[in-house]
Amino acid sequence: MVSIVSEEVRVAVGLSLQTRRAVLEQMASAYREAPLAKKRVLLAEFTQTTGYHCTYARWLLNHSEDVLQPVVRHPRQPRYGPEIVNALVQAWNANNRKWTKCLIPFLPTLLDSLERHGYLHLTEKSKKQLLSLSPATADRLLRASRIHHLHGISTTRAGTLLKQQIPIRTFAQWNETQPGFVEADLVAHCGVERGAGFSGGFLYTLTMTDVATGWTECLPLLYQSQETVLAAIQHARSLFW
Repeated sequence: MVSIVSEEVRVAVGLSLQTRRAVLEQMASAYREAPLAKKRVLLAEFTQTTGYHCTYARWLLNHSEDVLQPVVRHPRQPRYGPEIVNALVQAWNANNRKWTKCLIPFLPTLLDSLERHGYLHLTEKSKKQLLSLSPATADRLLRASRIHHLHGISTTRAGTLLKQQIPIRTFAQWNETQPGFVEADLVAHCGVERGAGFSGGFLYTLTMTDVATGWTECLPLLYQSQETVLAAIQHARSLFW
């Protein structure tokens, strides 16, 4: 008996859903018109090719018209219009383009300020929609705007061991009244283009800010090696205390 499945399909490994549907479309009509003995052969061939269980494969072959019927997808109407996106972008820019988890808690204050100074003119409905945004939705709405803005270049990567052992606080967890807890950042003065920035030499700045007092120390570094960063931190400790 000659197989009705093409050799290209037969030798394929890890068939995709589209390929399985093509095999089903190719074999279904022959299976339904075949006598019982030939149906067993076609069913075995279909299960061997697609990897389906024989019960499910038999059902597919008998209901191929329903399975292969194209699904009509209706375009989803956008819930947030241009007015919402434009207002969110303005608030994001006014907040120095911060992370949306930092932006959303301050959105009521930002919107009031932007309206008071004439930068925004929102309806009550639009304002209510803006204030109901989640950080994930705000990220999605800001995606297009982020593409057109310059991003900083990271020249350091935290090791997995340090990330697991050092506790990290978010902005909402900082409630310190006692000096001594600092935020630190190693800034590379290398420009904004990755290729051009990394092609030559440049300086670094270790910036450390005491959370309770706002006291900030900026220490210049020629390199970002472990020795120079540790020496800068020790020097900063003497300046803070």
